[in-house]
Amino acid sequence: MSHKVHPKIFRIGETTDWLSHGFYSRKPKESIEEDFIIREFLKKNLEDCSVEKIEIERTPQENKVNIFVFSARPGLIIGRRGEEIETLKKKLIKTLFKNKKLNLKDIEQKSKRINIEVKEVSDIWISPSLVGQWVAQRLEKRVPYRRVLKQALDKIMAHRQVQGAKIGVSGRLGGVRIARDEWLGRGKLPRQTIRADIDYAFEEAHTSYGIIGIKVWIYKGERFDN
Repeated sequence: MSHKVHPKIFRIGETTDWLSHGFYSRKPKESIEEDFIIREFLKKNLEDCSVEKIEIERTPQENKVNIFVFSARPGLIIGRRGEEIETLKKKLIKTLFKNKKLNLKDIEQKSKRINIEVKEVSDIWISPSLVGQWVAQRLEKRVPYRRVLKQALDKIMAHRQVQGAKIGVSGRLGGVRIARDEWLGRGKLPRQTIRADIDYAFEEAHTSYGIIGIKVWIYKGERFDN
């Protein structure tokens, strides 16, 4: 019997790395729970900001938490003079500590250890997550799914560093009664090769006739890093 393995987990330590880094030795349970709350909060509040990924780094000095948001539209997150990102940080702190009995002084101290930094993603067409979001937006606008997949693959394969790509959609495609899968790919995609630099993402399109799952693979060649 076969067993499906997540493409990124399969290559941890070779071509990919964890999205959370740092020191979790003091209170690992609370830190991991905080990481989960932070990711879910930012995904919900930055839904329209083309967020590729969220990395969290915990430093041993003063237990600081650095949050790196990778986005194709950083201006929307930061806002004028950084007003939007400050508002976002205040909401995040309230969400993190809403179930804890803390006074204002404790909240101010804890807010100082949280830092949010936004990094720009220069090209969305080599990022599976952003490609998946683009496909989802088009499907939600009722654009024919085959046309969307072809357009996305054309734009992905236009990059020299990309050697192969594959996009899959599943659900009630086109509003049909019975759900089905459709796949479209180009170039090479050696999924069993660990040193293959394959990036992967899963997104969802919420249409009037149900949720459509979107899977995107992008292959950028093999890596031989020591």
